[in-house]
Amino acid sequence: MYSPVVRRSALSPEGGVAVDIQTAEYAGTVATQTQAPPGDLPEVAFSGRSNVGKSSLINVLLRRSRKKIAHVSSTPGKTRALNFYRVNDQFFLVDLPGFGYARVPQPVQGEWRELIEGYLSSSPRLRGVVHLVDVRHPPTKLDRHMMEYLSGVGVPALVVATKMDKLKKSERARHLVRVQRELVVDVQQLLPFSSHTGEGRDELLIALDSLLEDEESEDA
Repeated sequence: MYSPVVRRSALSPEGGVAVDIQTAEYAGTVATQTQAPPGDLPEVAFSGRSNVGKSSLINVLLRRSRKKIAHVSSTPGKTRALNFYRVNDQFFLVDLPGFGYARVPQPVQGEWRELIEGYLSSSPRLRGVVHLVDVRHPPTKLDRHMMEYLSGVGVPALVVATKMDKLKKSERARHLVRVQRELVVDVQQLLPFSSHTGEGRDELLIALDSLLEDEESEDA
């Protein structure tokens, strides 16, 4: 058993204020551990298995329904580097490669893992990780490894259960409890989300705002 490190005030959406997205633009890509990020703003990373709906979530979060900022591909595993998006000139949203896609060769997956873990353990500007899981399916070994890794390096984590609109109302609570138990997270760390209906968008923005507020408080 493990207990992921989390700033409770930063990741609980109750009573918070959502980030007002004014601008969002692609800022650059980091493909190797030696490559420098495109700036020195605070960073919040988004992780998850391939085909979990990460690109769709990012586009909904940043209100990019017409001109998509993150590419939604019919073929999972297309994101093969760290993609940085500058939001409000305030922070970077970092899109991590989707892991676990069977058609990607094991050596390539190993390279992605080294890149992701190297970034998560060494970036001085990383304020938290939003980890996505498909609520319809049990969390995988790779999902559990990610949460264990974040706990080990002391990075705050929020789990977002995507594709909530695919469940019947009678199924929601049971599936959310399964995610919570199998990833050993507190209820404040689990957020239901649907890119189709927009459910969870404001709550996720509140969590991001709280993370950034915590950073400003520490700097002060």
